[in-house]
Amino acid sequence: MQRQKLLILYCENSSLTSGVLAWSLYDGTGVYEFDASDEADPPYPSVLAAMRDRWRVIQLPSLHAVNPGAAQQPSYLRFEVVLERLESR
Repeated sequence: MQRQKLLILYCENSSLTSGVLAWSLYDGTGVYEFDASDEADPPYPSVLAAMRDRWRVIQLPSLHAVNPGAAQQPSYLRFEVVLERLESR
């Protein structure tokens, strides 16, 4: 039986080759329990690197117009990419 793993990468910009700023991993196989405090480096340097390791993109970030002057205001991580991989337990 195959189970789903989800990898969520928050990137520097909308390019799939941009650097990863933050991430989360949800393992439906039950083998790995993600804890952000345990990880100093992202599992992949970019979305493209994850794709080359059999992760499939299932959601790309929505692009929104930026209001003038908003670049200096704190906000959420805008460039979220959701990936999945099916694995046997």
